[in-house]
Amino acid sequence: MRFAALAFLLLSAPALAQTTYPLTIDNCGTSVTFDAAPERAVAIKSTSTELLLSLGLADRIVGVGFQDGPLPEALQTDLPVLSDKLPSQEVILETEPDFIYGGWESNFAADGAGERPTLQQLGVNTYVAPAACRSIKPPKLTTDVLFDEFREMGRIFDRDLDADVLVEGQRAMRDRIEPYGEGRTALWYSSGTKTPYVGAGNNAPAVVMELLGLENIFGDVDEGWISASWEAVVDANPDVIILVDAAWNSATQKKQLLAENPITSKLDAVRDERYLIIPFPASEAGVRTIPAAVDMAEQMAEISFD
Repeated sequence: MRFAALAFLLLSAPALAQTTYPLTIDNCGTSVTFDAAPERAVAIKSTSTELLLSLGLADRIVGVGFQDGPLPEALQTDLPVLSDKLPSQEVILETEPDFIYGGWESNFAADGAGERPTLQQLGVNTYVAPAACRSIKPPKLTTDVLFDEFREMGRIFDRDLDADVLVEGQRAMRDRIEPYGEGRTALWYSSGTKTPYVGAGNNAPAVVMELLGLENIFGDVDEGWISASWEAVVDANPDVIILVDAAWNSATQKKQLLAENPITSKLDAVRDERYLIIPFPASEAGVRTIPAAVDMAEQMAEISFD
């Protein structure tokens, strides 16, 4: 992959203080008040970790958990790993955190990091990535909505200027993307064998496909991801198939399954190997969304439809 050419814009020194405390925000229907910038943060899921690192906050991270893959080269650093999976509340509290940033709302369960009201009573503020909110329906994800999360995290940590630099860098990157897929249809194949789990009309899959100019064959479903059927995929006969490359279900394995399945083997995209690849950590809404779209636009430019 060509992520080395898509380095994130980072400042080498902290920005001047901008935030006025106490700061109260509404996050997924939960009111959270910060009396000061967090000093001891735990990040759960790669999207959370990578945004904090992109804001220059490595020294504030006291633990990470449930990471989806290696950090991008531009963000490589040593971080204390609490668990390869979702760390328990007991393990998290041993780090004496004052802030927990969850990539999914389900991270905050009694048998996980702990429920948000309980953690609040213990003096630990919590935050859920807005695109992953489930207790209330989040707005349709766009790049501007994604930028709002970057800026909100900048306000929380008193790093407004760092967040502005990150947003402007990614906006410029977004505006340079060539929609090579315009007029073409696509399937976003996340996981699954008997039943494919696919990207639908909202969240990161929809954002990436829109940037590429591709029409999502399941774009009329107002969800981020859904369980579909191979029959529906065959009926749509997408021009391109986007493969999510995960350690537990690689792009290579997906290609093999599609080629060996009697139904999908007849798809034009399978026969002609018209595939785009995205790493799993970049397939959820975060600082990798736009760089991944840039990389996939380059892949798209190399596909022949003759």
